[in-house]
This record gives sequence, structure tokens and C-alpha cells, in this order.
Amino acid sequence: MSDNIDSISIQKTYKLLWAIIILIFIMAGCGVWAFYSIKKSGHTAVASAPAQAPAPAQVYLPLDTFTVNLINPDNDPERVLYIGLTLQLPDQATYGELTTYLPEARSRLLLLFARQSVASLSTEEGKQRLLSEIKTVLSKPYLQGRASQVISDVLFTQFILR
Repeated sequence: MSDNIDSISIQKTYKLLWAIIILIFIMAGCGVWAFYSIKKSGHTAVASAPAQAPAPAQVYLPLDTFTVNLINPDNDPERVLYIGLTLQLPDQATYGELTTYLPEARSRLLLLFARQSVASLSTEEGKQRLLSEIKTVLSKPYLQGRASQVISDVLFTQFILR
């Protein structure tokens, strides 16, 4: 009788083991199905999104550094501005125009920097005003009858007052 009970318990154990194995395969199949369903739906969502045109890339024009004597009440020739600039331009056409007339642009900037005083450039407001004046000076047309240049931004890359 004990052999009969042992064979029944072994049969139940095998049935339980098979049930667990089948359940594992079913769960694995569901996992694979879910993975591919999500992966497939993700690709269709990306493909169905409207293609947006990329924003136009800004163009940067680094300028060589300027060293200029500054106006000061003591007429001290040791008061010097050492400044480096990079211009942010809206497009390649403006970049080409400015590089063509770069000597004139640098001359305009040198004249502007030579009119500055140490007192005005030592404050944050003075530096911001200088940035605005640089944009104004460089935006003027380089040839009579031509349109003004568009300067998106002026960036200080070096700024030393001595």
C-alpha cells in the first residue's frame, strides 16, 4: 500500500512539475510577445510623427583679439583693454559678407574700443552697453546701398582691463 501511495505522490509531483514548466513557457511567450509589440508600436509612433525641419544652425565668427589703449583722466598709457570677441551670425551668407569686409569691421571695432573709458568698462552695465554698441557698429552696411548686417549676438571670449 505504501508503494501505491508513493507512486501517486510521484505522479502528482510530475504533474505539478509539468504544470510549472508549461506555465513558465506561457509566461516567456507572453513576455516575448509584449516585447515585440512594444518595440513595433514604438517604431510606428516615431514613423507617424511629422518630420520637423531642423532649426537653422547659428554660425560663429571668432575675431582676433584686440589690444587698445583706453581713455582715462590721468592720461596713463598703461590703461589697456585686451578683448576677444566671437560673433554669432544667423546664416552662412552673413558670415561670408563679414569675412569679406573683415578689415573694415575690425577698424570700426578698434575705433569703438578706443573711445571707451576704464570707469565705464569696469561695471556690468558698461560691458552690456559695449556689447550693444558692437552690434550697432557691425550691423551698419559696408557698402552704400546695401542692407544692414544681422548680428545675432556678440560673445566675449576674453576681457582684460589693465
